[in-house]
Amino acid sequence: MEATAEELEWFFATVLPHMNERQRRVVAGATALMIGHGGKARVAEASGLSRNTVIRATGEISAGLEVTDRQRGPGGGDKPAIDKQPGLLEALDELVHPDTRGNPMSFVRWTSKSTYELADELTRQGFQVSAELVRRLLHQMGCSLQAPSKQKEGTDHPDRDSQFKYLNATIAGFAETGEPAVSVDTKKST
Repeated sequence: MEATAEELEWFFATVLPHMNERQRRVVAGATALMIGHGGKARVAEASGLSRNTVIRATGEISAGLEVTDRQRGPGGGDKPAIDKQPGLLEALDELVHPDTRGNPMSFVRWTSKSTYELADELTRQGFQVSAELVRRLLHQMGCSLQAPSKQKEGTDHPDRDSQFKYLNATIAGFAETGEPAVSVDTKKST
């Protein structure tokens, strides 16, 4: 017994909204192959998928599919933000390292700004970014994202920035002579 056009439409209207792109192709391709001659056209019409999508789906099913979480093949999807927005990485680097502008080999890099603050500033500069994108870009740049593990009462030391500059200069001196350098952060015990 063959399904009518109305039954196929009901099937696809019921099932497809609950599936991702790849799952829709698998169901459409398997259904078209199950119907046989004329199945691709009938599935395309009943499902609302393009005929080319159904043809591709039947080809994927015939070739054999591996179970995967990927919806698209490698290389599919949107271009990286740094490709779509030239200058984004450089602008972020300038925000994170304003004092090391002329020194790309800075050993100690820091910022007191959160990913949300950095995203807001980049947005003001005309980039389309989110805090999550900023987090990924910072990770890609080799930055380690660390939050304070406890609240500190009082204010920061007034020379905190100069402390980091001193550390960076000291590490650079050791690196020039080929010597190793280790920086250890200690807290006063009370």
